[in-house]
Amino acid sequence: MGIVARRQLPLRPAGPDTVAALLDWYDRERRDLPWRAKKRKKSDPYGVWLSEIMLQQTTVKAVIPYYLRFMERWPTVADLAAAQPDDVLAAWAGLGYYSRARNLHKCAQTIVREFGGRFPDTEDSLLALPGVGPYTAAAIAAIAFGMPATPVDGNIERVVSRLFAVRHPLPAAKKELRNLAATLTPPRRAGDFAQAMMDLGATICTPKRPSCLMCPLQGDCAAHAAGIEAQLPLKAGKAPRPDRYGIAFLVLREDGHVLLRRRPEAGLLGGMLEVPSTEWLDDWVPMEPACGAAPVRADWWPVPGTVVHVFTHFRLELQVLRAIVPIDSTLTFWADPERCRWVPRRDLENAALPSVMRKVIAHALKVQ
Repeated sequence: MGIVARRQLPLRPAGPDTVAALLDWYDRERRDLPWRAKKRKKSDPYGVWLSEIMLQQTTVKAVIPYYLRFMERWPTVADLAAAQPDDVLAAWAGLGYYSRARNLHKCAQTIVREFGGRFPDTEDSLLALPGVGPYTAAAIAAIAFGMPATPVDGNIERVVSRLFAVRHPLPAAKKELRNLAATLTPPRRAGDFAQAMMDLGATICTPKRPSCLMCPLQGDCAAHAAGIEAQLPLKAGKAPRPDRYGIAFLVLREDGHVLLRRRPEAGLLGGMLEVPSTEWLDDWVPMEPACGAAPVRADWWPVPGTVVHVFTHFRLELQVLRAIVPIDSTLTFWADPERCRWVPRRDLENAALPSVMRKVIAHALKVQ
């Protein structure tokens, strides 16, 4: 569908007045977030870094309780560097994109080992850290150190695309939007400007039904002047999300322990614990050959229903088989015994289990 203009209003081109208006608005309306410094206070680089890593592909509402728990448990980068990797993964469980947690721990160790526990303050040096990409490096440089850097996340892309009426679709327009955002970044208060753009996109310049009457940049917005703000940013069509299928094996020992297996470090859910399963394929595997992937020799029975979990790039549906086995040191493991461990049911809540595996366990254990 093409863009259709509804009206034509006088337009003030975006520039220094735009920046001043946005900063005035931010000083009045800024969100109170636990990682955000109070007015006229310096930001904590550790808190900025931790929040920015958590906020990748995740909402502010979901991140806040995780951030508070991390800061309570590991209040400094040195504390986090000294943590056990399994503890970090367990504390991260539920946030998804678990490579972020692994890189978070590696990055903390790098900062302690190579920088004496102090964060580097330039984009280039930040970019060299594990798990820190261009956006995160720019965000830390601007917010924590006041450098004239330009972080551009989804909220800022939306604001800029409307402000300048960019009619090229995402993701091809990303470079153009970054360049336009950089033309507005002020030499002073760059961190406040970046956070103001984030707040504007999150609270006013929202994806649907933007609140233009409340927007401090209404008079500067080319998309609003043309009546096309709700249609921007344009996005290229997405390919349909494929389905994958598998069988998970929940082994419950007579003393109440559950068998879990550590996933390989590389790949999806790397390093996390899982309920052992078959490969996740494009179609269901017949039950008899699928049981050849079971972790132990046992009598298996199917749990009614299936578990569905949607990842970014595919939808997963799992059938669950359950077995109860004796406390027997001679129990025969069919595969990967070195990656398997018995975990008491009471400890599952604190185990490094991703959301999909928590669904599998809940589904299997609800049938007694």
